[in-house]
Amino acid sequence: MFPILHTERLVLRELTENDAQAILSCFSNPDVLRHYGQKPLTSLEQVKQIIQNFSTNFKEKHGIKWGISVQGQEEIIGTIGFQDWSVEHKKADISYALFPNSWGQGYAKEAVGKVISYGIQEMNLVRIGAIVFTENEASNKLLKALGFEKEGVLRNFMHQNNMPYDTNVYSFIK
Repeated sequence: MFPILHTERLVLRELTENDAQAILSCFSNPDVLRHYGQKPLTSLEQVKQIIQNFSTNFKEKHGIKWGISVQGQEEIIGTIGFQDWSVEHKKADISYALFPNSWGQGYAKEAVGKVISYGIQEMNLVRIGAIVFTENEASNKLLKALGFEKEGVLRNFMHQNNMPYDTNVYSFIK
């Protein structure tokens, strides 16, 4: 069964096809994608397939992706989850994105903190990694505030709009 997580203000729940339009709006927004290393999404069909892939990854224990919503509201304000999950090696990488109208309200810190706790306590993770564009000041600051340690820089590691970018590599070790 897919885990539903609650924080003081948020509900982290399974993504469904009903979230497809919100996800398309988010992940076609240049402001969101500026530091995400992903091409813009272009169609609802594409998003529905991605949501199906998230479900499959969870069932196969390769990853988990939650939709983030404010308590009492159904519409999501972002996504968060683990990918590259290895049960054997007790590790996964975290990623998250909030819709621009939810930036600067502390939602990311609240959601990331809850997902870290879930990963350690329920998924038995020992290492949680994160890869962040060096220019993404908000995410770099957030991860450090939550106890992630910078391990180094990967040069020209991700491309956005055909331009190479350096990324910081972080880890949270139990």
